[in-house]
Amino acid sequence: MKLFYDFHIHSCLSPCGDNDSTPNNIVNMALIKGLQAIALSDHNTGRNCPAAMTVGKKNGLVVLPAMELTTSEDIHILCLFERYEDLQKLEKYIQTTRLRIRNKPEIFGRQLIMNENDEVIGEEEDLLIVSSGVSVEEAAALVKGFGGIPVPAHIDKQSNGLVGILGAFDYGLGFDMIECRIDSGVGLPRLVDSDAHYLWDISEAEHCIEAETCSAHGVFEALQKMCGKGGK
Repeated sequence: MKLFYDFHIHSCLSPCGDNDSTPNNIVNMALIKGLQAIALSDHNTGRNCPAAMTVGKKNGLVVLPAMELTTSEDIHILCLFERYEDLQKLEKYIQTTRLRIRNKPEIFGRQLIMNENDEVIGEEEDLLIVSSGVSVEEAAALVKGFGGIPVPAHIDKQSNGLVGILGAFDYGLGFDMIECRIDSGVGLPRLVDSDAHYLWDISEAEHCIEAETCSAHGVFEALQKMCGKGGK
């Protein structure tokens, strides 16, 4: 079946994300846009994923747990998972390497952790939009080791894009999929996502994947097949 997707959406936990980008608002906007599958992918964290996944399940929308990892070179890597428990393991590791800089909400924005009722249950005090200690040479193997799919994000952008920072795409880094909005000439399967920081930026129903079931397992299996890994 065809499932329309957007696998790169930021919530109010990302300091650069709008405070209106709550779990319920994101899910409902995705449904209004006609999507069947999304991923919540905040900077260097996945702590708003459980709430969004719960809301998605109640409303018939697949929500994959994800994060946008920032490497030590300031390259953004979209990390997609089937299970939140696996994403947690990656986040725990990233926390041991990430720069510790106190967030200044008045400058960077608040970093709100929410439950499935859009109630604030916490606020991240350390700034999330910082580099981790994970290099781009390590990133793909690290994410795969925790059961995820690593995808260099928005490689068609100069800022934080792999090609923009390294000057060219290096197939030896171990990535099996890329994210970009235009044909980059890179010979790997391509995701086209919004990188939405505001609700209205979430993708319309324009890009789809072929999945056997409309479920987290079905979507993740479809992405694995696109990467040439086959189903599990």
